[in-house]
Amino acid sequence: MAAEAVIRFAAMLAAAMTIAAVPASAQTSAKPDRTKIDCRDGANAAGADCAKGDAKGGTDTAQAGAVFLPALIVDLFPNPVVPPAPMPRPASATPPAGNQAGPPPGGPIVSPTDLVAVQPPRAVVGDFVPDEVLVTVDGDAGAVQQIAASFGLQVRSQRQSRLLGTTLVRFGIPDGRPVGVVLAQLAADGRTQRREPNHVYSLQQAAASIVNYAFEHIALDSKQASGENVRIAVIDTGIDDTNPALAGVIAEQFDAMPGVPIEMRDHGTSIDGLIAGVGALEGMAPGARIYHARAFEGGKSTMDVILAALDWAADQDVRIINMSFVGPKNDLLGVACRNARALGMVLVAAAGNNGPKAPYGYPAAFDGVIAVTATDAKDGLMPQANRGAYVFISAPGVEMVAPSGAGSDVVTGTSFAAAIVSGAIANLIHAAPDRSADDIEKALGATARDLGPKGRDNDFGYGLLDIKAAGAKE
Repeated sequence: MAAEAVIRFAAMLAAAMTIAAVPASAQTSAKPDRTKIDCRDGANAAGADCAKGDAKGGTDTAQAGAVFLPALIVDLFPNPVVPPAPMPRPASATPPAGNQAGPPPGGPIVSPTDLVAVQPPRAVVGDFVPDEVLVTVDGDAGAVQQIAASFGLQVRSQRQSRLLGTTLVRFGIPDGRPVGVVLAQLAADGRTQRREPNHVYSLQQAAASIVNYAFEHIALDSKQASGENVRIAVIDTGIDDTNPALAGVIAEQFDAMPGVPIEMRDHGTSIDGLIAGVGALEGMAPGARIYHARAFEGGKSTMDVILAALDWAADQDVRIINMSFVGPKNDLLGVACRNARALGMVLVAAAGNNGPKAPYGYPAAFDGVIAVTATDAKDGLMPQANRGAYVFISAPGVEMVAPSGAGSDVVTGTSFAAAIVSGAIANLIHAAPDRSADDIEKALGATARDLGPKGRDNDFGYGLLDIKAAGAKE
């Protein structure tokens, strides 16, 4: 076959040389027909006209003497068909055998900027860590490393989450890509089950300027109040466990951010004291056992830290989890709350102090979480409180005396109203340990003292907590 091709080429070359022998004026004065060239090269719109010209034998024959050797050679020795370059894709969803870390098989890792997103970039709402994403991964440590390599990410932490039921990985974004873009790119890998920003959450304490009136307003007799041996988890700042109000109250502590020095202790101390404080600053449920998780510093925390605290709380077999913080909606937090509720835990959260026009505050706005707003000594709504259909119940939270790192302080905010509700619920569980989370939530809503428009409303929820009536509710 090679010999035949050479012979054919020689014959054609001889013919071409014969043609080239025409006078020089004929070669130089006659310009090549542009249509012919376009047809030969397969150019764009000339295709239809080329077909017509060939059929008519018109202008193409007029240029019969214009033969172009490059085209002749290309015809004799056609270039091999080169398939288009494949679009870059992440690693296969099926991890390779073994637990080896490193890039997936099949060639070099593509540039992160060339990755194909199977979803449009996400619009991320709320505050978040700008160079991190949280991902639940179906796979082992090797799969986590492969995903990181495929998407140009760093593995900053990974752990098995009890409440999420899978591996939670905190990936860093070292090249400055927007979080929403990375979340969309990660959706292409089937091993990534849930992909969320690492949202930032804030404690809910407002400025305050008198005495704890909560017992009277929620119909709880301070002399009979007891949460003895009821296990309550609090996710908050660090605490001053030398404060007399917390003597014998703290069963165990967990630091979800051990690399960050503890500087703020007031908020967590106040929450624990309002729930189960002893002595002069007695809380709503004396005798309760507080399992305190430090997850905030400077009033802020991130989603991965909060999830670690929630997992620890679930491992302590607590009956109540107090979450006096607010942030944007995050699907990972929603799953964790839903699963904690399925395990029988009562979840209590602050509705938020961001004003009437603020967006819903989470985790309070998740189903199965009791969202608490704050009222004052006259049962008026705290002006800074969030509003919305998610608000479930009201409780005292304006200008109350509570223990703090400095001894005691006057505090205001939905954070502290949530603590009042957590302590009150501990009384219900102490009196009837078999009451389910669903029964408790229904009893609180059915017996609350209506404060706003008739029925549940966006300001007060079902109304002011009445723990005596809730305890009597079958």
